[in-house]
Amino acid sequence: MLPSREEPAAAARGSSEEAQSPGSAPLGDALLAGPGPSDGLEACAEKVEVGLAGPADAEPPEPPEGGWGWLVMLAAMWCNGSVFGIQNSCGLLFVSMLETFGSKDHDKMSFKTAWVGSLSMGMIFFCCPIVSVFTDIFGCRKTAVVGAAVGFIGLMSSSFVSSIEPLYLTYGIIFACGCSFAYQPSLVILGHYFKKRLGLVNGIVTAGSSVFTILLPLLLRVLIDKLGLFYTLRVLCIFMFVLFLAGFTYRPLVPSAKEKESESSRFSLFSRRRFSPPKKIFNFAIFKVTAYAVWAAGIPIALFGYFVPYVHLVNHVKKRFPGEKHEVVLMCIGITSGVGRLLFGRIADYVPGVKKVYLQVLSFFFIGLMSMMIPLCSVFGALIAVCLIMGLFDGCFISIMAPIAFELVGARDVSQAIGFLLGFMSVPMTVGPPIAGLLQDKLGSYDVAFYLAGIPPLVGAVVLCFIPWVHSRQQKEINKSTGGAKMEKMLENQNSLLSSSSGIFKKESDSTI
Repeated sequence: MLPSREEPAAAARGSSEEAQSPGSAPLGDALLAGPGPSDGLEACAEKVEVGLAGPADAEPPEPPEGGWGWLVMLAAMWCNGSVFGIQNSCGLLFVSMLETFGSKDHDKMSFKTAWVGSLSMGMIFFCCPIVSVFTDIFGCRKTAVVGAAVGFIGLMSSSFVSSIEPLYLTYGIIFACGCSFAYQPSLVILGHYFKKRLGLVNGIVTAGSSVFTILLPLLLRVLIDKLGLFYTLRVLCIFMFVLFLAGFTYRPLVPSAKEKESESSRFSLFSRRRFSPPKKIFNFAIFKVTAYAVWAAGIPIALFGYFVPYVHLVNHVKKRFPGEKHEVVLMCIGITSGVGRLLFGRIADYVPGVKKVYLQVLSFFFIGLMSMMIPLCSVFGALIAVCLIMGLFDGCFISIMAPIAFELVGARDVSQAIGFLLGFMSVPMTVGPPIAGLLQDKLGSYDVAFYLAGIPPLVGAVVLCFIPWVHSRQQKEINKSTGGAKMEKMLENQNSLLSSSSGIFKKESDSTI
């Protein structure tokens, strides 16, 4: 039997230790044993460094599956509801802004006013990749608290403007950026407290936006009628203040990257250990996955007309059906959107692999079709039915976004994949509503705007249909390349085994001779 490599090394160490005199110790032992002048600073620093690095390098604790996590869930639900409840109810604020600032340059007022709500929604998604970096560095609590404070300042300052243009900055950028920084940590912190119940908790949290979309239009209608636009914005600041307080409940179980870095580098001057280079902040390698690249292109294409009904539908109802309660249409969308998130989220569990994309294809098909049917509704009841169907498939599109990302790029890169996608979504969601407002200013009605808003979802649905085929083709190429690599490795192992065995036989024959 051939001796292992460890045996000669152990023998060499033993002989070298025996060769030393009893009075002399090795250099390493001399530094650690006995109080000498060279011992104090370096050895103590290493001991302190080891003690500090221990907790940072330890495995993250298991999620408690409850306890304080239930309070975190309620705080995240309030965050989701207040942020997107206000955004989804922007149609009522749009009408109030038209009435408040409509006397100035009225010919282009719909176009100019539409930029306020669309810029706000677009900035929320545009900031998502940046917020993910801040959350990794500073932690969920600090990011959410600062974001809520910025959103409060933006919304409060919006209540003191005298024209529509300053709202682009105060409401469209400052308020929206604050909402984005408060929103994303509310989703990240849930994974710290829940694992087995994470699906249930996510469903409850995301349902918060539907609940607020149902109730907030009623509140806004009463506030706008009795207090006016500016005092309504100040009342909405209460939602942001509660969100500011809710951010303090995001007590992380896992320390943030900054805390780990500060703990490990506090005594780096005395350390003899080399640190690994920092990780890349943005992982652009996920775009090498062709199926994800197609998905990241198809979704923004489909969303050019997605946000148009949320902004302009209330004003359309006010002009087409003057005697009806125009806030009801947003409530109907919110009700069925919540149902769609629960229903299609459950259905997606039974759809295998990347074929979940076909559910998004179905949702965009109906969203585009319902947008085109809005101008055709001559009865208010028919418009209610259209809004109910639109909300149902809106919930379908939202609920299966994360599962599709998991299937395309895997769990390791899913956070970056969703962050990039949300960033891309900001462009069409910002541009669509102002174009619809411009068409209304030029033509005097929203008919052409809603017809055109239905085309991008249909085009996006066609693009998404290619994803399963692209994904399966890429998987075949990967399996083929990995299979060839495995075969080459097996042949190399076989050749090395044959060469070693022939060498052994040759030595045996030589010894026999």
